[in-house]
Amino acid sequence: MIVVDTNVISYLYIPGGYTSRAQAAFLKDPNWVAPFIWKSEFRNVLALYLQKKQMPLEHALNLVEEAESLMAGKEYQVSSSRILNLTAESNCSAYDCEFVGLATLLDISLVTSDRRILKEFPTIAIALKDFA
Repeated sequence: MIVVDTNVISYLYIPGGYTSRAQAAFLKDPNWVAPFIWKSEFRNVLALYLQKKQMPLEHALNLVEEAESLMAGKEYQVSSSRILNLTAESNCSAYDCEFVGLATLLDISLVTSDRRILKEFPTIAIALKDFA
């Protein structure tokens, strides 16, 4: 089991330069978990594609349905105190600390391509390229 951030989930569903790495990570460990915030962040990624006319609405709706199906039952609530403590000891946003907080709570790795998270939490975060 690994925590994945929204970027990794996005890479899996939206073809691009990191898609093959996300696929390799999924093959290595398909038991992905994330804090509930992943869904709002993923919707925002899709909204940006819609607003830039880089993806039709029907395709975005299909992708969010597939991603929600993958993550169903694998979403966790992270306490505010855990998140705020992590933000106080780092330069990461509360959004990023949701993922770090879940990884620390479950005592598992967070797979990400976010350089700030990788720098601030090197004992819990692993780069997607290294994991895959």
